[in-house]
This record gives sequence, C-alpha cells and structure tokens, in this order.
Amino acid sequence: MTDIWQSIIDEIKSHDRIVVSRHSRPDGDAVGSSMGLYHALKAGNPTKQIWLDNEDYSDYVAFLGDEGPHPADEDYQGALVIVVDTGTANRISNKRYDRGDKVIKIDHHIIDNPYGDIVWVEEESPSCAEMVARLCLSFPDVLPLTVEAATCLYTGITTDTGRFRFRGVGASTLQTAAKLLERGIDTERIYANLYLDDYDVLLFRANQTRRIKQTEHGVAYLTISNALQRKYGLSREDASNTVSLMEKIKGCIVWLAFIENEDKSIRVRLRSRFVEVQPLATRYHGGGHACAAGATVYSKEEMQQLIDEADALVADYKAHHDDWL
Repeated sequence: MTDIWQSIIDEIKSHDRIVVSRHSRPDGDAVGSSMGLYHALKAGNPTKQIWLDNEDYSDYVAFLGDEGPHPADEDYQGALVIVVDTGTANRISNKRYDRGDKVIKIDHHIIDNPYGDIVWVEEESPSCAEMVARLCLSFPDVLPLTVEAATCLYTGITTDTGRFRFRGVGASTLQTAAKLLERGIDTERIYANLYLDDYDVLLFRANQTRRIKQTEHGVAYLTISNALQRKYGLSREDASNTVSLMEKIKGCIVWLAFIENEDKSIRVRLRSRFVEVQPLATRYHGGGHACAAGATVYSKEEMQQLIDEADALVADYKAHHDDWL
C-alpha cells in the first residue's frame, strides 16, 4: 500500500491545480470523502488551486457545507483530477473529469470497468472515507486533518457503515474513527443532522412500514412512486432510505427498495446479510458492494424479474445454509 500512497502524494505535490470529484446521486460517503479530501488538500497546499467539481449534491449531508465555485474549462489544463467513491466512469458526477493531465481513482467498490491513471481500490474497505482518512493520517504534512476534513470523513464513514454495524467494519475502521474524533469534531451535531426526521417524513415511514411486501422465500420490498414522493415532500435521500425499514425483519436476508425517478426509470436499493447481491445488481445496470448495491430497472416487468431473481437467490442460500435469521 505504501507504493500506491506515495504515487498519489507525488502527483499531488507535482500539480498546481487539483480537481476532486465523486459519483452522481451522492450518498454520505461520496460527499464525505470528496469534501474531506478537499479540505485536507486546501489546508496542506495553500499555494495550489483546488476545486470540488460535481454536477449534483445531496441535501442529506448539506450541513457539511457547499462545494464552492466550479473550475472553468481552462482550469483543467495540466490539472490533477482525483475521483473518489466511484466504481465506473459513467457514474462520475463530472463530465469534464478526463480533461486534466492525470486521473487518480480512490474507491472501495468492486471493479467492473476500470478507469484512471493511478488506481487505488480496496474492495474490502467499508467506506471510501476511511481510505482517504488513512491516507491523510499517513501524510499529515501534505493532507492535514483539520476539524473540517475530519468532520466530513467521519460523516462518510458513519453513513456507509450504518454507524459501524455493517460487514467489513473492523479494528482499522474503529481506530481510524478514533483518530478523527481526536481532531475535536462535534459528533452530536453530525448525528442530529443525519438521523433526525421531519414530521412528514416520519409519517411517511410509518405509512410505508404497512406496505412492505414479501416473496415466498422472504425477500422484502417496497415501491416508492413519484406521487408518494410529491405527497410527502420527500428528498431523494428520504425516498431511498426507506430500504432501512426492512433490515430488521427476521428471516429476511435480502430486501429491496424501488424508487421511481422523474423520467419513469426506477432506482433500486439492494441490501442483504449473508448472501451477496452485487452480482444481481450488476445484471440490472448497477453494481456496488457485496451486500449493499444499487441498480436501475426501466419497467414494472423488469422490476418483477429482479424480485423473482432475488427470491431464487435467497431460496438457494436457505436451502444450503442454516445460519440465517
């Protein structure tokens, strides 16, 4: 790991212009890792021009601050572009990412379509923010962990690990989080912003709990239409987070949330324990982690097909294992 880290640091040192980007429809890890890296770069390299350049943002983590001005086209001349938390190039929230001098990819998703001149991928890492934090901790002169940087990175780790509960969380994650806490971040403020719901959202979640359906072998799923999203004034994150309503169902080891987009395509959140859903997501225009992935379907028929395949996956697992709950 030392060699790839040193290569990244050498590129940072050798470029006077640096652009940081992440994936579209960003979650807490995408925003946390990109903004955390941005703040560390700014603090350690005051004479360089450094930007965040992304085409969308997330209300869910807006408390971390805005991304500032975007670079002009000419600012990409000779620039280093660092893309975080993005498995495939078509998901980068910056169509200009390849206009720079060099692209560095820092990611923890299963590799499907490689991109980048320097690629650092740790598929076993529970969050990209943890990877960025470890890089900063190893090179404090170039990437000092300010309170702002540490707050963003801790937020990214917290959201992508489900508050340190998901698969892959180990000693490294907890040790890294502890070192971020030493920077004096305000965890009460972070958790209040992340986990308090508006009253209407709470009513929506209560309503949706009654609408959970299950397949023959226990796959739980919900469908969130555009009409429902408008009725309750839901943000994209509010709608997507309904997937968490199903994680405590006993006997359910795969659960799905289908969220209708304005263009009538349907975004899918896939979650699981014990069984891997990433290969299933890949077959439906998506990808992600072994037990937490995303996909897209384009009709009710395709949605039902995905549900049927998930049910068959669970049936096979339960037939050969007795460790599921």
